[in-house]
Amino acid sequence: MSALAVQSLYKIFGNRADEAVRRLADGAPRAEALAGLPATAAVIDATFEVRPGEIFVVMGLSGSGKSTLIRMLNGLLRPTSGSVRVDGVELTSLKPAALRKLRRDKISMVFQHFALMPHRTVAENAGYALEVAGLPKPERRERAMEALRMVGLTEWADNLPHDLSGGMRQRVGLARALAAGTDILLMDEAFSALDPLIRREIQDQLLELQAELGKTIIFITHDLNEAMRLGDRIAVMRDGRIVQIGTAEEILTDPANGYVAQFVADVDRTRILTASSVMEKPHQVLDVSAGPRVAAKALRDTQTSVVYVTGPGKRFLGTVTEDEVLRALRENRTNLDGHVVTDQVRTVTEDTSVADLFADCAESRHPVAVLDDRGRLAGVIPRITLLSALASATPDEPATVEPSPAAPEPADVEAAAGKEMSA
Repeated sequence: MSALAVQSLYKIFGNRADEAVRRLADGAPRAEALAGLPATAAVIDATFEVRPGEIFVVMGLSGSGKSTLIRMLNGLLRPTSGSVRVDGVELTSLKPAALRKLRRDKISMVFQHFALMPHRTVAENAGYALEVAGLPKPERRERAMEALRMVGLTEWADNLPHDLSGGMRQRVGLARALAAGTDILLMDEAFSALDPLIRREIQDQLLELQAELGKTIIFITHDLNEAMRLGDRIAVMRDGRIVQIGTAEEILTDPANGYVAQFVADVDRTRILTASSVMEKPHQVLDVSAGPRVAAKALRDTQTSVVYVTGPGKRFLGTVTEDEVLRALRENRTNLDGHVVTDQVRTVTEDTSVADLFADCAESRHPVAVLDDRGRLAGVIPRITLLSALASATPDEPATVEPSPAAPEPADVEAAAGKEMSA
């Protein structure tokens, strides 16, 4: 079962919302569908699932609908139409008391602007959700201190928020979410108010915590590099719609349309692409039990100077070169054992970034061997293949990454959302 599932989700602010949904469901552009209606469409037909333990990033420019979407995932905003299920429970149909319990038990949120209470200490802020839940003070303190330890703020526990830097305050917000002990974290532009260096530090810390805790995280951002760095999968939004969902590699190498292609055009591909995405199938692989005549034929057939050799369990052993094949023939060997060369080809893992492949390709006499997690040969990377992989794809259609003129201004959506939440 998915941790969170969204099906055909719409959010319309204003009047005649049902008619707006009907028009938008036909697939018309937002401006055209809402012409003549006193309504603003913030989210249109959003459908996706988030797997347990996944960092799912929703990325888009201002006015794309991403912040409205995340507010519907914990019931702060009620959808106009559609379904949100958390651990199989339909959130949109819950009564207020049941919704509050689900939030308390299942979902925590980390806000963009820290949302700390200035008159409470760091530890009291970190344990606030536990206080609301009615836990005794000693237990609150213990869990808050453990969460502060995770984010490196133990020694600041009894300080007030104004004693902390912006990055430290954001870590208190993260500690508060961790102390609550929920499986799902919603993070709405959580790092966007921070300076670039501090932002990267906290991104690193989030990835370290995720490796340790395995939370399910839905992360909202307008920063493409942040999305590519953090997301196991990324949903790209434009004008209220999700236009593509995929891994960073999938979005970079196979953009769904010209808009996405232009959006990712300036990304440093070497930091996103991995060996598995650029490798080729090796022309010839032989078992170490093969004879030198078989190896000689393989070299002739492929017109190469090296054959890749595997052993028991298909584990990669090394290569056999032309010189070694000639030696084996002269010695009348029945197999290649003793003639496998291990120092003329470099090996990397499938998840090695392309940026880290250049030195290996430069220093290896032959195409670099890519090994899977069991040490088996998954593919090879010739130098020319590596260089070709770095060429940027040309967008299939003209695109702009500017918000549509018909898109609602963020302030308009926020104002409408504020009125609804107040109500």
